[in-house]
Amino acid sequence: MPVATFAGGCFWCAESEFRPLPGVLFTIVGYTGGRMENPTYDDVSTGQTGHAEALEIYFDPAKISYTALVEHFLTRAHDPTELNRQWVDEGPQYRSAIFYHNEEQKQQAQAVIDRLSAEKYFKKPIVTVLAPAGPFWIAEEYHQNYYDKYRETYGQPHRRIEAKKLMKKEREKERLRN
Repeated sequence: MPVATFAGGCFWCAESEFRPLPGVLFTIVGYTGGRMENPTYDDVSTGQTGHAEALEIYFDPAKISYTALVEHFLTRAHDPTELNRQWVDEGPQYRSAIFYHNEEQKQQAQAVIDRLSAEKYFKKPIVTVLAPAGPFWIAEEYHQNYYDKYRETYGQPHRRIEAKKLMKKEREKERLRN
């Protein structure tokens, strides 16, 4: 089953942008692109692991193409002109990256970036990094399908601060259970 892996700010936002698309079968949020094995959210949040908050998207290529996913990622899911930040979130863990799984994905992603750049789709240059996919560490369960679980509190991306406060409470509950 084909997979696309993107990092572009908070993985809650990215996941909520892709889950409703026809052809997206399921998504998993996690961490990739860094040095630490089995990182936790707390580890990645320090900005010291080298990992980015990321999203794996499993899709049906008969219903949605990899190129369409890349274009959606770059034009709808986040701001690819922001370096190491998205909205209120700052740090290398929020960088914009496309982690390709094969040469074809790399070429398709680069073609979309080149086209958007040539069209001057954005006022600023695209800073999204293309990198080979490496180990993907699945994030804690409370991060999965976050928007569906906390729709009322989460709302739109600009309400993420409220959601992060709720998430901290959920993490504390999980720690107490363990």
